[in-house]
Amino acid sequence: MNQTFNRRHILTTTATLAAGAALGFGSRTRGAPAASAGFKTRLRKAVIMNEPTEEGLQRVKDAGFDGVEAGVLPVADAAKCRRIADQLGMKIHSVMRGWAEFNSGDPEKVKATRKTTEDALRAAEAFGADAVLLVPCRVGGMKIPNPRELQIEFDEKTSLVSKVVAGDNAPYAAYIKAHNHATETSREQIKRLIGVAEKTGVVIALENVWNNLWSKPALFRSFVASFESPWVKAYFDIGNHVKYAPPEEWLRALGPLVAKCHAKDFKLNEDPGGNGDWANIRDGSVNWPAVREALETIKYDGWLTIEGGKCTEQEHSRRLDLIIAGK
Repeated sequence: MNQTFNRRHILTTTATLAAGAALGFGSRTRGAPAASAGFKTRLRKAVIMNEPTEEGLQRVKDAGFDGVEAGVLPVADAAKCRRIADQLGMKIHSVMRGWAEFNSGDPEKVKATRKTTEDALRAAEAFGADAVLLVPCRVGGMKIPNPRELQIEFDEKTSLVSKVVAGDNAPYAAYIKAHNHATETSREQIKRLIGVAEKTGVVIALENVWNNLWSKPALFRSFVASFESPWVKAYFDIGNHVKYAPPEEWLRALGPLVAKCHAKDFKLNEDPGGNGDWANIRDGSVNWPAVREALETIKYDGWLTIEGGKCTEQEHSRRLDLIIAGK
């Protein structure tokens, strides 16, 4: 995959809730299954398809999916894909813009990565999608605590970090500096994109995907909420977060900030670092009944999009049905 497509304070204002309803985050859309096992929330099933085609959309529809998440395409191509999806009764619900470089020291790189994000928002509008997945940036190349060592202290107003572990933080001074620089530069660039998001009617859905940033629920919530905009929310990848905290804790912390969810699983091993390996959904360390309860608690009526895994589309669909039923 290219870099654009490559992966891997809760807002409670009236404006946020109203915008969420207007964008369909809180309402049932075409193809939504009935609520299961007494759940009031309704979840829809999707897969990732960079360029949705009639053949591909028909195939995943036959497997039981309601829609897809697309890549960044030219507006005309995206509009064509939307027409095909509409004819099949399918939905292209989001766009994966992926990694950005908002913390780069090169102004031209920052400008280019912002332009790509603008292109993704306009493509999403043409697809008929209501969100773009954006990973603002990443940091590395310095001493960083392993996931189970993290005990982050931060300023709730600024989301800037003062400590990342208990005890002596001197060994992590470079990491703390890089983390805060990434927060400030990402916030600056994302604020510049809000106008485009509002004009296109597409939410900027932020994801932290093993980028060594915002690696605890309260901190990620603080960062996303700091924009105080209904056009900036969170894209929560269930499998990516297992090694930092149980996914249900992340969901409860983020609450109405959650715009979209990726369905993925990760199997932790027994070492103290929080390491492990990817697994098919329901085969890893995710407590899926707890995740389903958390989605119900935060009133998430939205999409579960499969990312990765070695199952067939039919098997992924079957396993998603079990998760939606709370199993």
